[in-house]
Amino acid sequence: MKQFIFLVTSIFLFLGCSSKLTQKEELYNKSASFWYKEIVKDIKMGTLDKADEAYTSLSSEHVASPLLKESLLILAKAHNKEEEYIMANYYIDEYIKRYASSKNISYLKYMKIKSNFQSFKRVNRDQKLLLDTINEANNYLKEYSNSPYLPEVQTILTRLQLTDQVLNQNIIDLYKKTGKKKSAKIYEEKLKSSWLKNVKARDPKSGFFSKF
Repeated sequence: MKQFIFLVTSIFLFLGCSSKLTQKEELYNKSASFWYKEIVKDIKMGTLDKADEAYTSLSSEHVASPLLKESLLILAKAHNKEEEYIMANYYIDEYIKRYASSKNISYLKYMKIKSNFQSFKRVNRDQKLLLDTINEANNYLKEYSNSPYLPEVQTILTRLQLTDQVLNQNIIDLYKKTGKKKSAKIYEEKLKSSWLKNVKARDPKSGFFSKF
């Protein structure tokens, strides 16, 4: 009787392990269309972490699939919509590396500038990103003078420059309070050389960037 119980238990254990192995195996060696559908499904359900995992599977199992191109764009837009700008920029950068061409590069770089612009939540803590994005926007205006996104990039640039002006004024005030007059003078000269020197800028309100 004991041998019979042991045999039955062993069979159930074996079947359980086999079932788990089968389920695990099903996560691999799927078609590119399967993973693409998983990405779309997960985005619709709002589970972007799962969509990211599905993309990882798609890109590792089907390195030459044309579905990778569209997947990168929809993931970038999905993360941007959820205000997950670091991930949005990751997918934009990946798209640029793989699929940038003379026909779409102006749009892709516009997407990157806008994503950076929208990522500002705490302006005083993102000064490097602010200055980098100002440089990117200035370069964009020079390189893509015929782009249909030019007016929007110009608007973004102006808002960023106004924000930079506010930050510089805050730095001047801080230096003056701490008795660092020479350092304050450097930033005062910087403000004087700005084309916005006669514009009275004020601290951006909450949502200043995200409402754009």
